[in-house]
Amino acid sequence: MPAKKYVVKLTEEERDELKRLISRGKSSARKQTRARILLKADEGLKDREIVAALGVGRSTVERTRKRFVEGNLAKALNEDPRPGARRKVDGRVEAHLIATACAPAPEGHARWSLRLLAERLVELGVVESISHETVRQVLKKNELKPWQRVMWCIPAANSDFVASMEDVLDLYEQPYDPEQPVVCFDETSKQLIEEKRLPWPLQPGQPERYDYEYRRNGTRNLFMFFEPLANYRHIEVTERRTMHDFAHCMRWLVDERYPTAQKVRVVLDNLNTHRPAALYETFEPAEANRILRRLEFHYTPKHGSWLNMAEIEFSVLNRLCLSRRIPDEETLQREVKALELERNQRQATVNWQFTSPDARIKLKSLYPSLLT
Repeated sequence: MPAKKYVVKLTEEERDELKRLISRGKSSARKQTRARILLKADEGLKDREIVAALGVGRSTVERTRKRFVEGNLAKALNEDPRPGARRKVDGRVEAHLIATACAPAPEGHARWSLRLLAERLVELGVVESISHETVRQVLKKNELKPWQRVMWCIPAANSDFVASMEDVLDLYEQPYDPEQPVVCFDETSKQLIEEKRLPWPLQPGQPERYDYEYRRNGTRNLFMFFEPLANYRHIEVTERRTMHDFAHCMRWLVDERYPTAQKVRVVLDNLNTHRPAALYETFEPAEANRILRRLEFHYTPKHGSWLNMAEIEFSVLNRLCLSRRIPDEETLQREVKALELERNQRQATVNWQFTSPDARIKLKSLYPSLLT
């Protein structure tokens, strides 16, 4: 019997690359099959043995060997369609698939799945048959993910929106003035969760593991004061987020943080507790009036809380500190204070670049006067 013409001999680097490709499981099934063919051929297995082990056709094994020997590893793994092979999805089918994926899902389904889309194309008579893997490849090519949904702020063209937006953006452009500091104010909540069983610590090759059972210990509210031009933030932890809590935060701001400032300009959202009336609900009229004379509120537009830089600082806090189980208020206070101190000492801040002229270009659809 003549010696086999296409003998596969892999280098150590090529073997490692093929093993990583198979273990990750992120590449297509066809590519992984070719990788397994090459590894088995490198071990010295005959074609019929590879066919029996992997359940592939003999021509596939022979073609993979040939492309590796005559070309390289990349050519063997990424086989081009054979000359004259008919495309599984032409432009007409692709257009139908995209239109279907962008349409509402059928009754009884929250969203489209790959198999549901494949079945619908067959029901509509667009194709006689199509696999969910082919559907996946077409959707990936067109960057469509109908099984995902994202919550988003969707503002409408509104003069109130753009007026509030430009007011905040113009405020951010002003230079630092210690007599009139600009402070971004926001709030969020944190659920206190206590472990019922001690987690298993991180080890080489093994991530930290924690039990699915836990004990809820209520929630706490976090108020964020962030002055970007002074590289300063302060986080206040409270049991609630009532009007009284907001009023006490404003009094702390003018009496303790900025006792000598003429006016403190506060950027905040439209939460129902964020109102001057909260101070009259909490303090005597003369005291409430004294505090309010030192404050100047600048409200972000509705569906425009992203304009508040305190949200960016909260994002950092969540990522670095709050994205874990914290059992009680004492631990929460200690952990939050440690990160606050660290970021203040590092002079960390937000470099805001978005301006009103930028908004008139990028958010033109929100300006009623620019749509006429």
